[in-house]
Amino acid sequence: MLLFGVAWLFGQIYCRFVLHATIENRRVLRGYRKQGYFLYGNHTQPIGDVFQPARVTGGKRTYVVASPANLGIPVLGRLLPGMGALPIPDSMHNMRRFWDAVRQRYRGNHCVVIYPEAHVWPYCTQIRPFSATAFRFPIEEDAPCFCMTTTYQKRQWGTKPKITVYVDGPFFPDKTVKRKQRQQKLCDAVFDCMQQRSKSSTYAYIRYEKETKE
Repeated sequence: MLLFGVAWLFGQIYCRFVLHATIENRRVLRGYRKQGYFLYGNHTQPIGDVFQPARVTGGKRTYVVASPANLGIPVLGRLLPGMGALPIPDSMHNMRRFWDAVRQRYRGNHCVVIYPEAHVWPYCTQIRPFSATAFRFPIEEDAPCFCMTTTYQKRQWGTKPKITVYVDGPFFPDKTVKRKQRQQKLCDAVFDCMQQRSKSSTYAYIRYEKETKE
């Protein structure tokens, strides 16, 4: 808990004064302070995406589903589990324990953060397609979901952009359709919302282009 508190304080400073990030529409989370929920985001900051969720949730205990590769980050990697990282196992043998850990965090009234794009694309202004598999947990738990969309705008000074994070939700599983449809429908709702919010990006610090075949 002490490590999380230190990380939260560092995140406040880093996200606000280094990334120049502000958060809009955080009020949608107010009614969910005493219960668990899932929070989805676009993955565009290698370090910022580790600390931003706790800032978005106002200090609520957060656990971030992360790639095991993140544990190899110098210095920070060793600290990630204590800060709330839930590394995805690299073998099916440990997958059950991973599922159980995610359920435990949610049922403990915490926030579980998922980046469904999986891989980080620094400063990407588009929402990349993601799989409905990332929405298995809220379907199983009949849990509320929110999304945080990171967008980029040009600053008056400097070359790096300012960041505006938009929070939206809640989104709920549709119990009137079958499980597989329910999962896809929830995925589509979150994706469509994030895609709409991404239109608030007005500055591309890094441009991503499709590779052309010669």
